[in-house]
Amino acid sequence: MLRRALITLSHSATMRRMTSDFPPARRMARRFVAGETREDALQVIQQLNEMGALVTLDYLGEHVTDKALARASAEEYETVLDEIASRGLKSGVSLKLSAMGLHIDEKFCYHNVRDIVTIAAEKGRFVRIDIEESALVDVTIEIYRRLRAEFDNVGMALQAYLHRTRNDLQALIDDGIADIRLVKGAYDEPPDIAWQEREKIQQEMIALAKMMLTPEARAKGARMALGSHDDVIYNEVIAYANDLDVDPQRWEIQFLYGIRRDELKRLLAEGVRMRVYVPYGGSWYPYFMRRLAERPANLVFFLRAAAGK
Repeated sequence: MLRRALITLSHSATMRRMTSDFPPARRMARRFVAGETREDALQVIQQLNEMGALVTLDYLGEHVTDKALARASAEEYETVLDEIASRGLKSGVSLKLSAMGLHIDEKFCYHNVRDIVTIAAEKGRFVRIDIEESALVDVTIEIYRRLRAEFDNVGMALQAYLHRTRNDLQALIDDGIADIRLVKGAYDEPPDIAWQEREKIQQEMIALAKMMLTPEARAKGARMALGSHDDVIYNEVIAYANDLDVDPQRWEIQFLYGIRRDELKRLLAEGVRMRVYVPYGGSWYPYFMRRLAERPANLVFFLRAAAGK
């Protein structure tokens, strides 16, 4: 119930304005967001690289309905890719199609993303297309397939809690284009299309990860990024990969910035390939609300900060 309420509030323009102007919220958001400027983000990438972690950088924004704003987001990605390359940072980028103008015009969105992928290819960088609510899954896969027909420096994300994901993943594996960031899923989806129970979602994530690590899937080029902070999930996947003697460079675990920092250090020390998803920008409110929804401890921390405790 609380999770659903917070996700609903993440779409509220009124709450966005109130929260964005609320100092405790801005301070709390910095736990999960690198900052509002490009330089903030680049400094965080440098720090994480020095720890031994790779990065995927996300310029925050979603559900854009203005062409100028969508184009400005695309240009920000083009600029930050140049900065990442010129500084020799170990980072790619992640983006949301709804920030690139998907709700305005699909063709316009596609060309924005293609421009970014083209520049990323020239710079030797990777682009990950984030997955959004279930209504956008089909068009996201379609755009991804179009891009993969031309580029190999692009991947996408899939959500383990959707009933359809096993079939979507198998089709991408069969077609030799399964470069996938596997995540639990952070949107409020109904029981008829998404698993609701935590244990079931854990089981699905483990099963989907193992699908991508099989010799058959790897022979077809499958590459897997496991986006999870759940040690029940990643410990079993690590053990499975070790049993199959999978090259550690062929897969990785991804954490969100600001979450499980001690565990990040531990896994890096054990030689696990780790990447941190680092968001930045002024449009941090929806992302922040989803982080509160994921863990009650985050909300308690925020409420204490708001009360000055």
